[in-house]
Amino acid sequence: MQTLQELGEAVAARRKQLGLKQGDVAAMAGVTAESLSRFERGRSAEFGTRKLLAVLAVLGAELNVMTQGQSGNLDELRRERSQTATPESGAT
Repeated sequence: MQTLQELGEAVAARRKQLGLKQGDVAAMAGVTAESLSRFERGRSAEFGTRKLLAVLAVLGAELNVMTQGQSGNLDELRRERSQTATPESGAT
């Protein structure tokens, strides 16, 4: 993940995977439902660290910090594949 919007989408996906409602997660995390909703939709310019950690705790999730390039996204994998692909010789 590289953006706050992607993080919000991941939180929403985890919440839905667990079958939890936004209002319930927000209440358990001590944040407003509106704040959580804006975060999940990528409409929040900032979502504080304490809020994020509280929401993640409710969802049984955590952040992993990795050096860039440690795991590739689909675009990176496609780019790598196209750079290493060799044209077929056509000989049979």
